[in-house]
Amino acid sequence: MQYTFSDKISPLKPSAIREIFKSLADPSIISFAAGNPAPESFPVRELSRISAEIFENRSAEALQYSITEGYTPLRELVSARLKEKFGIGGEDDMLIITSGGQQGLDLTAKVLCNEGDTVIVENPSFIGALNAFRAYNTVLKSVDLNEDGMDLVQLEQLLASDKRVRMIYTIPTFQNPKGTTASAENRRAVLALAKKYGVIVLEDNPYGELRFAGGEVPTIKSMDTEGHVVYSGSFSKVLSAGMRVGFLCGPKEILTKVVVAKQVNDVHTNIFFQMMAAEYMDKCDMDAHIARIRKLYRTKCGAMLAAMDQYFDKRVQYTRPQGGLFLWVTLPGQIDMPTFVQRAIERKVAVVPGSAFLTDESLPCSSFRMNYSMPSLEQIDTGCRILGELADEMLGD
Repeated sequence: MQYTFSDKISPLKPSAIREIFKSLADPSIISFAAGNPAPESFPVRELSRISAEIFENRSAEALQYSITEGYTPLRELVSARLKEKFGIGGEDDMLIITSGGQQGLDLTAKVLCNEGDTVIVENPSFIGALNAFRAYNTVLKSVDLNEDGMDLVQLEQLLASDKRVRMIYTIPTFQNPKGTTASAENRRAVLALAKKYGVIVLEDNPYGELRFAGGEVPTIKSMDTEGHVVYSGSFSKVLSAGMRVGFLCGPKEILTKVVVAKQVNDVHTNIFFQMMAAEYMDKCDMDAHIARIRKLYRTKCGAMLAAMDQYFDKRVQYTRPQGGLFLWVTLPGQIDMPTFVQRAIERKVAVVPGSAFLTDESLPCSSFRMNYSMPSLEQIDTGCRILGELADEMLGD
């Protein structure tokens, strides 16, 4: 039988990262491709104790249906932390729990965007978000990402010329895939343009707690006084990725519609894991736990940068992140990126080609993303040496 798929799904392609995962079944491959948090960052002992207590004393609650907005104690704890740490949450805001940060992005697009509407994204941007927006047949238009954030001239040109722009999507802190952080001035300017042209900013901040260098920069949401920003966060990078617990905070009028969309989607986020997250926040030292993760990633990122400084040709450029999980490498233009990635796999090192993060994956791209949270320090050194040798060979071809 010949199958016909919906207009929304037919154009979508599998995530390049998920496809690369298939090659990682070989344990000898050093993977710089994943976006996973380090397994040693999971508070296994505490979560084991918490889960046992929940099943012992509150099993009916943990195994029953719950409300779509999210487990009330968790919502209260997250709201308080957002207010304390990020200055987020006003009288007109609402917070709900989502099934990971990814669902928050998907539902926001579902609620705000019609087919043919434009979503402005960073160039490059997060694959999961790009596919979420594509799934609603939106038009993706990209703005170059400078060291201090989105190119404001390009952004205003798009806003002024396209009357169907509905949303600006940005990851201003430890951006995925580049690892860069937008300045406070750039964030204020993005918000000012959103106000001027009457569009929503979707601020994605899954890495915001993972700063290991430099000073804190205020979130765009903390600057928002007129309901122009929807803020997405997640426990995936600070507690457990597999729990799939995230959250959205934004204007009540928008979030109320998101709740309706979520009811259709999955009724509610896994209640057992919501209860676990709430218990951890309430009974354990979240700040001390995050401090340990920051120290771990400071060490790993430092090791990767030191290895790249040692093994990479001076013509190879790369970002130097102050937090998060990623950095972005740009090779000299004469190196063919698909060939480089394939030869790297053959030498047992995996990276994600930069084209995967573009609105048009067919465009040439001389960059790739590297992750330092998953590999060991030994793997980081060995993998960087292999990539450096490969780049040297291809530069000499």
